[in-house]
Amino acid sequence: MKLPPFILASTSPRRAELLRQLNVSFQVVPGDAAEMAHEHLSPWELCQLNAHRKARLVAKKIPDALVLGADTLVFLGDEIMGKPADIADARRMLTRLQGRTHQVVTGISLIHLRAHRERIFAVSTDVTFRPLTTGQINDYLSKMNPLDKAGAYAIQEHGDLIVSEISGSFSNVVGLPVERVGEELKNWGTP
Repeated sequence: MKLPPFILASTSPRRAELLRQLNVSFQVVPGDAAEMAHEHLSPWELCQLNAHRKARLVAKKIPDALVLGADTLVFLGDEIMGKPADIADARRMLTRLQGRTHQVVTGISLIHLRAHRERIFAVSTDVTFRPLTTGQINDYLSKMNPLDKAGAYAIQEHGDLIVSEISGSFSNVVGLPVERVGEELKNWGTP
């Protein structure tokens, strides 16, 4: 697969690690666009919009590159659970999620401005939490930093303590649906 110069518009070490699994060379350029929150948008639309804003910001600076922007949010029904403001907010989020199934949605935007090509999509994974006591939630929070993670948790960091089941892409819950991104890049590249 031959791709133009490839950029990940994210400083997330988790996303970079996942992208390396696809054996593509890329560089990291932060896509520091402010994330939008519109009450009239569905979870899918909101994640795609934020991913697009991040990718487009970088693509405008480097129009000859293929830029990947991503945005991941946790949704419990219509309630958006982004990154918690503090530990108390993280505890509140985990208490709301315990014993219930929620969705993790990642919006992806691939943009190559010079070639006038763009692909925007979203992937959703259902995650079911175990019923948790306050003590179990506090124990989990003592083992990891929830403040930079949507929904106040990381499935790859002691996720077995809080998650009972997932339906869909595990890597999507981490922050990048590797399987789908790989398919898109194969379709993008030239033989």
